Amino acid sequence: MELLRQTLEKIGNLYDNAMEESRNRVDNLIKPKGSLGKLEEIVVRLSGITGELFPKVDNKAVIVMAGDHGVYEEGVAPDPQILTAVQACNFPKGITGVCALAKQAKADVIAVDVGIAADLDEPRVINRKIKYGTNNMAKGPAMTREDAIKALEVGIEIATEEIKKGRNLLTTGEMGIGNTTPSAAIVSVLGGYDPCEIAGRGAGLPVERLVHKAKVIKRSIEVNKPDVKDGIDVLSKVGGFEIGAMAGVMLAGSANRIPVVVDGFIATAAALLACTIEPKVKNYLFASHASMEKGAARASKLLGLEPMLNMDMRLGEGTGAVLTFNLIEAAVYMNNEMITFEEAGIIRD
Repeated sequence: MELLRQTLEKIGNLYDNAMEESRNRVDNLIKPKGSLGKLEEIVVRLSGITGELFPKVDNKAVIVMAGDHGVYEEGVAPDPQILTAVQACNFPKGITGVCALAKQAKADVIAVDVGIAADLDEPRVINRKIKYGTNNMAKGPAMTREDAIKALEVGIEIATEEIKKGRNLLTTGEMGIGNTTPSAAIVSVLGGYDPCEIAGRGAGLPVERLVHKAKVIKRSIEVNKPDVKDGIDVLSKVGGFEIGAMAGVMLAGSANRIPVVVDGFIATAAALLACTIEPKVKNYLFASHASMEKGAARASKLLGLEPMLNMDMRLGEGTGAVLTFNLIEAAVYMNNEMITFEEAGIIRD
């Protein structure tokens, strides 16, 4: 709890003066004012985050958190649970979807076992296992409050270690069969939505099973009565270890003034938890893509950040966020490589 408290105390506001200076420079680059649209907004906010007129995003990492879910036993996912362990071991091998895209974006992938329901024979997956999966949230709390804090602190610790290595742009990925169910529960609770509006197919649940999935989520909320004003309580009642750890990465990024890109539906649920715990975290987040998962649009609207891309994706793992790394880096190149009218010797009225 002490690490979480210290991290929250470090999260401050954006640097207004740096944003004003950046805005002035961007407006005076040798182009029509505003003509590079959202790229301009990206670099201005990066300056607000870092306090630098020429921020850098050349040391990128994807932190993939993996964990299993007791609610799987309710039949809310189509795939065998062992796939969480199998796929977690594939991240260090560089053969998953996010690994392929991360290679193109020149980003490293770090895999962490926060709560997989099996022991892994892959030493390159960082072992920070809290338990062998969460409890079945349809029957009681997914985890204790103490374990929810542990999950957050695992994310803080892993992200802080990476930041100490010089990382200046982070995102979170996830692996956990069934994890769209707790994510939908989190979004339903924090947004006051009926689970029927949020529960989607996840990794391919048959359409005819969606009503059942929504009923499981609704029962989980009714059984646990999570406190909508307490993000840690929501995490402990209807969350997941990997979702909490992802939120922890976002808290650590904010505390250390490092931008964090939010991936799709599950990452947005984690971001909502982080922002419920500390609202200033939102200033340090960039939304990446509009996931095809059913509740993603409502989750993004609730977070209040507009996704940059619409690629009809719903893989997770951090894939959409890694694509967005390229746009953020493009914004930095715009800022670094273009000159201003004044530098070009052009005087404007």
